[in-house]
Amino acid sequence: QVQLVESGGGLVQAGGSLRLSCAASARTFSNYVMGWFRQAPGKEREFVAGISQSGRFTDYVDSVKGRFTISRDNAKNTVYLQMNSLKPDDTADYYCTADSSWRPVVSRSPQQYEYWGQGTQVTVSS
Repeated sequence: QVQLVESGGGLVQAGGSLRLSCAASARTFSNYVMGWFRQAPGKEREFVAGISQSGRFTDYVDSVKGRFTISRDNAKNTVYLQMNSLKPDDTADYYCTADSSWRPVVSRSPQQYEYWGQGTQVTVSS
């Protein structure tokens, strides 16, 4: 079992920045592909960003490319999502996820990720 705990959400004005963190309990954290998803009220859950086990490969949804950066520190069992130039459309609950697949492939499908955190709320005011 892997437990994921997100932190760093909050209220920010448009154009501002936040950094989300996700601490994982897994002893073999470096074996997991990690991802961030988000869900806004009344909308489906959406892939935001993902990172392979070593950090070599990353993927982003088009709407956040150039603004968000995903990274990981395997020594600290933590994955981060740096969010800059935030927009009101970024308002959502953000979820950290873990995929135990051995392949260094970042999936955009939520079904690929076995473990999910409880989420952290991000609100961007205009």
